[in-house]
Parts: sequence; structure tokens; C-alpha cells
Amino acid sequence: MRLGLGSGIRVGVFAAVCLSGAMGLPGCAWASALKKPAKAASHVQKGKAATGKAGKKGAVSARAAKGAKGKAVASGRGEKKLPERKLTKAEKAAEAKRSAAETTQVVKLNSAFVATTQLRPMAQQLASTRSGASYNGVLTYAGGHPGIGAATAYLALGHAYALDHKYADAADAYKRVDAAGDALSDYADYLGAQALIQAQRGSEAYGLLDHFGDRHPDSIFAATAPVLLANAYLDQKNPSGAVSALQAVAGTAEADHVDYKFALAKAYQAQGESGKAAGLYRYIYVATPLSYEAGQARAQMLAMGQGPTAAERKVHADQLFNAKRYGEASIEYASVKNDSSLGQADRDALEIYSAVCDLKLKRLSRRDVDKLPATTDDTAALKLYLYAEISRTEKDRVSHQSIITQMVDKYPNSRWTEEALYSGGNMYLLTHDSTQALYHYGLLVQHFPNSTYAPSAHWRMAWMNYRLRRYPEAARLMDEQVVRYAAGTEASSALYWRGRIYEDEEKDFGQAANYYRALSANYNNFYYGVLARQRLAVIGRQAGETAASPVLSSVRKLNIPDLTDVIPVGDPHYIKAKLLANAALNEYIGPEIAASPGSGEWGALAQAQIYASYGEITRSLQSMKHSGISFFSLPTSQVPMGYWRLMFPQPFWGDLTSDAAKNGLDPYLVASLIRQESEFNAGAVSPAKAYGLMQLLPGTGKDNAKKEGLRGFQTSWLLNPALNLQLGTRNLRGVLDRFGGQPEYALAAYNAGDVPVRSWMASGDYKDIAEYVESIPYTETREYVQAIMRNREMYKTLYGPKS
Repeated sequence: MRLGLGSGIRVGVFAAVCLSGAMGLPGCAWASALKKPAKAASHVQKGKAATGKAGKKGAVSARAAKGAKGKAVASGRGEKKLPERKLTKAEKAAEAKRSAAETTQVVKLNSAFVATTQLRPMAQQLASTRSGASYNGVLTYAGGHPGIGAATAYLALGHAYALDHKYADAADAYKRVDAAGDALSDYADYLGAQALIQAQRGSEAYGLLDHFGDRHPDSIFAATAPVLLANAYLDQKNPSGAVSALQAVAGTAEADHVDYKFALAKAYQAQGESGKAAGLYRYIYVATPLSYEAGQARAQMLAMGQGPTAAERKVHADQLFNAKRYGEASIEYASVKNDSSLGQADRDALEIYSAVCDLKLKRLSRRDVDKLPATTDDTAALKLYLYAEISRTEKDRVSHQSIITQMVDKYPNSRWTEEALYSGGNMYLLTHDSTQALYHYGLLVQHFPNSTYAPSAHWRMAWMNYRLRRYPEAARLMDEQVVRYAAGTEASSALYWRGRIYEDEEKDFGQAANYYRALSANYNNFYYGVLARQRLAVIGRQAGETAASPVLSSVRKLNIPDLTDVIPVGDPHYIKAKLLANAALNEYIGPEIAASPGSGEWGALAQAQIYASYGEITRSLQSMKHSGISFFSLPTSQVPMGYWRLMFPQPFWGDLTSDAAKNGLDPYLVASLIRQESEFNAGAVSPAKAYGLMQLLPGTGKDNAKKEGLRGFQTSWLLNPALNLQLGTRNLRGVLDRFGGQPEYALAAYNAGDVPVRSWMASGDYKDIAEYVESIPYTETREYVQAIMRNREMYKTLYGPKS
């Protein structure tokens, strides 16, 4: 059997067995999904640990948020509205009834929220620690607050028990929610059913889930309840009941989700319909390879004697590799290699694929590569790539250059040639060999103009030409960057530095001003947007009027979202989200808000405000960052102030300003550094064992404690916000002093260490500090410095003295 496995890992290209018969799909249309990322996989997998076979919280949350996002888009500017049809008497009556019911619900939810405000700190502590004392505290609250107070407390208890995998206790707690009050009855029913299934009491879940959508039509769980009901039937060995429950939502969006298909496959398997079951399992395994269900599907196929083919397992391994799950991919490649149906050529290819996983896991040596088989397909290019990476590690430039020449000559279109060129360019960039770096990046852009690496490689070519003072070539490449890669993160850099060439070298102040204005208008609060306005102030009247370069027509256009700081306080989903915070069901706050029509205009603000209201500053900031709103593209005045205050919070401000003043520091610089380092999480501990707000290493903390006259230092001090700020500001002052008070140098050292920063400082004469920052070869450090300097300006704009 010859599969032709040397086709590269990035995209699975095997012709797998058509699954259309089992899936009810025309032809083999499903196969196109193999070339696209399996977007459903990640959100399904997240819910696995907490919910297992009973259903997945992550899936529900993601679907609710996705649905709300669609609503927000529909309400955007420029939408063409159709003329409204007049309602009939019956429709008017139904609408009036619905409105009255919603009003009743709002009153009920508001009363529940007000009544349970005191529960919130106890419930939040329970969710985070789940200690015996915190359980007892919430139980005591429930006993002393009958009605809605007890109901909300039992919801918090059920949630905590489920997190502790005490499903029987969780089910009993959820049952008591409905007995005490019904403000959150949809949560009690759905989460209670999950717990019952996990406790293997699925029959008790039937009543909670049957006609769930009729009883709770506005619930975020309405769409997924039939799948959970099917799992309840399966738990009780009733596959026909499961099929019946799933058929109720066949043809809807819910039927496209992997948990629906997996439940249906299990039901068919239990009914003895192995053909239908195998088809569904096969689809799950191939089309959603990163999902939790994919592994389960494979196990079931093997149990049925209809395991995946070698080609399907190869596609599965490819997807694992692309997701950087190299250990799992390596095991899968090795497993496929042992398939008795494969020929030697396929076995050789799979051995090389397994080796590239070992390379990523840092356990491959040159001797290992020497032992790999010789091949004639694309895996031969992969083997050369392995040699190139080994040569890079060994700093053997002669071998590396020879290998790259072979790859470009023999395999000019191979994915592995692309990888080797980018890796090589980066190596020579870090070792200050501009000639070789330009050569590698240039070949990459030439042979792979649409590569994911192309925008970065192209910009590095432009920047190296600028640093070599080859201004005409740099100018050409910068303009090309704006036109070719307008959506790339490097576009703002290209606009700024092309403007600088116009200003400094060509003395065309008018065109320089055009570039700066385009940059400021479309990247308003980006690092370079701030610098552009500074250059405009310097140019002043020298600019004059000059027709804009045609290049500027390619600059990405600003999309201004409709944002409001007026939250509809009577919106039932918003009130329910606040009530969920009182019960510490934090993961459902966002999806609950997103379920409200129009929340695209206020949902991000509402969610962040709820988190901030109970002191979760870090979570509030993170929710704003992950809202999908491009805040830094927008002028400060076009975003309501409430958003900015949550994006740039001021916790611990008294201690921060006091310690900053004591050490002669700008408090806005300190705040910006903390925002970048820990997002104001006083309990943050990094993988490198840096602690607290300013992410101090224990040794650094101890040294600065001595300087502050503090004896008996303990690492735990660094988790105390006041002590962390005292020691951290002292440390930052020291770093600044080592670099002449220049914040950009100090910030680079804070991130990368003193030695590389001094090396970069010595490697060339920079016209100004912005040129130094752009020349930092470590992407993480460069973006770190730019972000903090940008955020410092934002803090000043928002809270500094007004001119």
C-alpha cells in the first residue's frame, strides 16, 4: 500500500474514505474541512475536565458568545433596514404577554441580585479555595437567608462541589436551588442534570432536561440541553431515547457540533447500527482531531473493529503537530508507521516525521538525523531541514549555508524550505550578519510571498536596509510592505519609518506629514501612532500641502465599532450575569451577557464592570483585552471613558504613587510595567518563578529588601502588594540608573537582562531611541518595550494633568 506520505505536515492532503453515507452529506464535501482549522475543537476540549460525558461548559459558553457576536454585527452601522410589517392582533397580544413576562423576570432577578449581594465575597472565596471553612460559610448563609438567598447559595455550593468532582453532592445542592427560588432555575436544571449524569443517576435528569427550551426559552443552555438529555439516556442504557432527543435538533446549528455527533454515534453504536456509528466516529476523528471526542471516537472505532486508516491517522498526527502537541504527534506517527498495510517508502516518511517532533521537543541530535532513511519525496526536504536546524544549534554556518543552497535548488516550493529560510534568517539577524539575513529573508519572500512568515521577513529586509543606511531600497521595501501586507502587524512600523525617510533624508516634509497623519488616524494609540504625532509637532509648518502618495490608499481603514457606556440596566441577561457573580459562576457571566441582543455595543463594558465590582481587576482587564475591540486603533475621544478606565485600571494607587515618588519614578511608567508584567494580579507567579505585581525574582527581592533595611526576607513577601511595590520600585530605579535613566533601555533589560541590552546598544549608532527599540532583535522584548511606552502615554492621557 502506497500513501505518498511525503506531502508535508502543514495541510493534510490524503484522500480519505468518503463518510457521506453515514453523515447524510452529498458526495465527499466534508473532506474540504480537512484543509481548514477545526475551530470547534478548542472550545469543546476546554470543558472536558469539569463536565466530562455530561456535557461541556466551554462549548456552551463559546456558542452563546458566538451567537451574540453575530447579533452585534447585524446591528452595526450602515445596515439596510427592511420596512417593518404591521403586527396582527394576535401577534400584538403575544408580544404584550412576552413583555409582561420579561418585566416580571426583571423584577425577580433584580430582587435576587440585591438580596444576595452579601453572599458574593463568600461565594467567590468558595470558588477559588473550596476549603472546609468556605463551604461552611456559604452553608451558614443559606440557612440564614431563606428564599432567593438560599437558592443562590446552593447554586454556588453545587458549582463548587462539581469543581471538586463531588457530583452527588453537587446534584443535591442544585436540587435545593429550585426548592428555594427560581431566579436561576435554568442554571439549576442544566447544571444539576450534568451533575446527576456524572453521578450515574441519569434517569433523575430526564425531568430537568425534557422540554428545557420550552421552560427556559432565553437560557444560554437551551440549544445544548437536547445533547445533555441524550447523554442522560445513554447513561441509563436507553439509546433510542438518546436518538429521539437528538432528532429534535437535527438540522439546526447545534447538530454541527462535535458533542452532538459524538452522542449520536454512541446511540447508534448502542443500538447495533455500527455502520452509522463508525461513519460518525470517523468524521469526528478526522475533521475535529484536536477535540476530546476525537480520542474517544478512535477508541470506539477500534472496539468495533473499524479503526481509522493509516491515511486518516497521518492527517490526525499532522493536526497535532500543527497545534504544537509534538509529544502526541510523535506517538501517532510512530503508531502509523507500524501499520502492516504500509510499504517501506511510507514507513521511511513517517520515521522522518517523528524525528521533526523530536526536534521540537529538543531531543534530536545530528547522529539521530544521520540514521534516518534516504527518501525521494518531500520528506527528503524535511530531512535537510533537520540538518539545517542542527547546524544552526551547533553554530556551523558553513554546513548551514550548504544545506540551504541544496534546499532552494532541489525543493524550491517545499514547506520545509520555507521553514529553513525563516529560521536561518532569524539566526543571522541575531548574530548581526546582515548579508546572510537579507539573503534568507529575500529568498523566503521570493519563493513564498503568501507565507505566514512573509510579512515579518519582508519587514526585516526593509529594516536592515534602513540600518545599513541604504535609504532608497529601504523606502521601496517600506512602501511595498504597506501595499502587500497592509493587515500585518508591521504596517504601522513601515508607515512611520517611511515617513522618517521622507522627513530626514528626502526633506519632503509634506509627504512625511501625510504618512504620519495616515498612521495617527488608523493606528491612533499604537506605539508608532504616538510617535507620529510627535513628529508632526516637530515638522510643524514645514509640512505644507503635498498630494498624498498612492501607497497610502492601501493603508487599512479604521472600523469604528458602536460602543456605548449606557448599559441597559433592565436587560434580564445583564441582571442575571450580575446575579451569577454573586454565586461565583464566573465563567458564565460573559456568555450570559452575550446572549442579549445588542450587547455588541455594551457587553464588553458590562462584563468588565461586573468583574471589577468584586475586586477581580485582573479578570476585568483580561475581559477587555479579549473583547475583540481594537481599542488602540481608536482615538481616545471616540471611546467612552468607562472603557478606558477598565483598560487602564489604578489598583493599589496609593502605595504605587508613594513608592514611585520615593524612588523618583513616573507612576504611569510603573503602572504600565505592572499592567504588562502581571495585569495587576498580586498573586501572579511566572514559570520562571517571578512573583507578584512587578514580577520580582526572589534574589532580586532579597537584595532590594536589604537596601530598604528590611530583615528576614521571605519569598512570600513578594505576594504582598505593598511590599512588592516597595521592593519593585526600588529595583526599577536601580535598573534605570544602570542605563542612564533611559526607560527604553531599562525596560528592555527588565525583560531580557542587562547583557543582551548592552550588546544591542553597542552594535550600532542609532539616530534616536525609537531606532534602537525597532532594532531589538528579540520580538518579545521589542513588543514589550513598545507596549509599556505606549501604555505610559495612555495613563498620562487619561489621568495626568490636563494641559
